[in-house]
Amino acid sequence: MSIAQRLLTLRPNAAAYAPGQRILHPFRPDRAPTIAPDAHEGDQRLAAILLRGGLVPPHRLLAALAHVKDGPSHRLIEVLRERNWIDESSLFATLQRQTGLGQADLAAPFDPSLIDSLGATFCLAERILPLRRIGAATLIAAANPQSFARHQHRLAEVFGQVLPSLARSSLIETRILAARGPALAQAAEVTVPAHLSCRTYRKASSAMLWLLALGAGLGVLVIKPVLWVLTMWAVLTLALSTGLKLGAFLASLRPPLPEAPNRAHLARLPTVSILVALYKESDIAGRLVQRLGRLDYPHAVLDVVLVAEEEDSLTREALARADLPGWMRVVVTPKGKVKTKPRALNHALTQCYGTIVGVYDAEDAPAPDQIRKVVDHFAQRGPEVACLQGALDFYNPTKTWLARCFTLEYAVWFRVVLPGLQRLGLPLPLGGTTLFFRREVLEKLGGWDAYNVTEDADLGIRLVRHGYRTEILASSTLEEATCHALPWVKQRSRWIKGYMMTYITHMRAPARLYRDLGLRGFAGFQILFLGSISQALLAPVLWSFWGFCLGLGHPLSGALGHQALVFMTLVFMGCEALNVAMGLVGLRRSGQKIAALWVPTLALYFPLQTFAAYKAAYEMLVKPFFWDKTSHGAFHQAPRF
Repeated sequence: MSIAQRLLTLRPNAAAYAPGQRILHPFRPDRAPTIAPDAHEGDQRLAAILLRGGLVPPHRLLAALAHVKDGPSHRLIEVLRERNWIDESSLFATLQRQTGLGQADLAAPFDPSLIDSLGATFCLAERILPLRRIGAATLIAAANPQSFARHQHRLAEVFGQVLPSLARSSLIETRILAARGPALAQAAEVTVPAHLSCRTYRKASSAMLWLLALGAGLGVLVIKPVLWVLTMWAVLTLALSTGLKLGAFLASLRPPLPEAPNRAHLARLPTVSILVALYKESDIAGRLVQRLGRLDYPHAVLDVVLVAEEEDSLTREALARADLPGWMRVVVTPKGKVKTKPRALNHALTQCYGTIVGVYDAEDAPAPDQIRKVVDHFAQRGPEVACLQGALDFYNPTKTWLARCFTLEYAVWFRVVLPGLQRLGLPLPLGGTTLFFRREVLEKLGGWDAYNVTEDADLGIRLVRHGYRTEILASSTLEEATCHALPWVKQRSRWIKGYMMTYITHMRAPARLYRDLGLRGFAGFQILFLGSISQALLAPVLWSFWGFCLGLGHPLSGALGHQALVFMTLVFMGCEALNVAMGLVGLRRSGQKIAALWVPTLALYFPLQTFAAYKAAYEMLVKPFFWDKTSHGAFHQAPRF
């Protein structure tokens, strides 16, 4: 007997409860609703109804049921929605006929305190809404009737007798956010332990600002000693940073390590959740769907979560108008104290389904086979490898000179520096996108620090402190390069401010950090964070010595002596030569079509970060948690791999 014939023989309304598993119908208590405790059996009964009613062609039902067999989390309802093989209203009406359940009236008043009995996060993730007490029973609405069977024991333990009903997923979400939005927002803001979060950081008081201004004024009166101290520190950090870059460069030139053999056979593909935080992205929804639609990972096991802020009506309206496929869904982040990407990601983490969680930006165009590579890479590594970082490139590298230099900088960072740091066993400051995590580890660490504006770099350090490793993924994602100076400075200032936050946070207890990272990791952390911050802020001190190289005088030429000045000159020239060499290697590895003659112009590009550093230092004092958003969407050409 074929599967289609067997479906026709099923009795859609047959009772499916074992003894003691009855859940009374809220509107017709004289009969038990048909909710199969076994999800696969429930799918077959639903398929029988759809087939008898002619709502879905047989060949599509068979294809959907084949996906259902891949694993316990891939239900028929989700597959039909993902494929757009059934109208939402028809599916909802069919669910009512299959189960005998009525539709809950969510417009009527309900008791929000019942949500707290289950937990607002659980209710939102499962789309379950306890409504009100009716005598000794509790009326509960769910978007999926199988939720009652899946969580039967928990519901019975909390509420006793349950009266199940159905309601649309979007309405349940709206009601939960309206009732418990502030609590959900607070939960997303404090996921990281206080001693590892920068949320306890306070902006400078007026008195502190006056003291800093007074100190700067006094420093001008004794300019030479101050300049001497700043020069020594700038030269020291430059030498250490150059040494670290040289070590990473040489390590990256070594032959690649052999791939580990497969240690696990994947009986079925794991569900992968992709989180995309959106804010004021009203014109990018269509391109986002198109670019992520190129991923060749089976959509039945791909869970793309578009995270929008509750008060961002423009983006939410654009997503509501967009024809989103069933494997994409929108999660709304309730209003909170801060409005940052990591807070939105923390909220979305509680709502996603995957055992692997990835992060993309709104303008990203990942390689089509990227998710498959992620799954394979995790399968080949032990549990200590908790994070994978993909490479980032740009699809508009020749738009402007700034875009060319940005592309070259990324080529060096992702093709030379990060692989070299991995080879050296040093902590990796993560990028904000094309990141993939084992979900259980991400939840163990508390997700992202909602108050850190470079949550990625901070999370990279916390992973190492807890004994986990990050590896570089052999796959790339195309992004949109910032093409103009002012947006570039705004973006870079946020990154530098986040580095400042991360350094201050982890250095609260230096001895504990040293024990967690070890000598090598601790030294690498100091150079990567304190060194890069110092170089950005003190670059003008070093620029002043280029005059000496050109035969001009310098205020400290007498105090330093000829040999010291010659040494500094050699350090400067060696640093620039290393930057050019790394730029050439990174450009070749990235495959970007940029002439090598542009590489030396990076010497004129890096000074821009000094302006960004001063902006970051100012914001650290007056508005440390301000997220200066980078605007995207100016470049509309479809990227190609």
